[in-house]
Amino acid sequence: MLVLLAGIFVVHIATVIMLFVSTIANVWMVGTSNFGTATWGLWLLCNKTCQQLTVSSSDEASLKAAQAFMILSIIFSVIALVMFIVQLFTLEKGKRFYITGAIMLVCWMCILIGVSIYTARFTGRMLEFTRPHHGYCFILAWICFCFSFIISILYLVLRKK
Repeated sequence: MLVLLAGIFVVHIATVIMLFVSTIANVWMVGTSNFGTATWGLWLLCNKTCQQLTVSSSDEASLKAAQAFMILSIIFSVIALVMFIVQLFTLEKGKRFYITGAIMLVCWMCILIGVSIYTARFTGRMLEFTRPHHGYCFILAWICFCFSFIISILYLVLRKK
């Protein structure tokens, strides 16, 4: 049982770190231009120097929503980690980690919404770049989506023994 708890804890910490990296770094999409390789993400467009990501006025709300949901996913993931530690030491034997599992499900939903908005609105939109493809931050966000769902289900069925 201790090994299972430690494993879940390690995967949860890895998920939090990957969420931080995928939200902060600006490598959601990668493409080439006349000036070299360009990357863009939720915040900046980087070629040789980084500048604020400019989007059309119709896409601005979508970009703000994707940013907000990714930040919310980090917040809920950290709250779930703290709740897990608190429940680990205060929960009676035989009880389940319902609160932690529910918070991780909210985190999972925030990741789903944020990455889905970005996928629907911004994938392949930078027409001035040739051969755009997804960067490592986009892939990390989807990995965090899978991990947060698995962790939340494990928290819901996990009993403290």
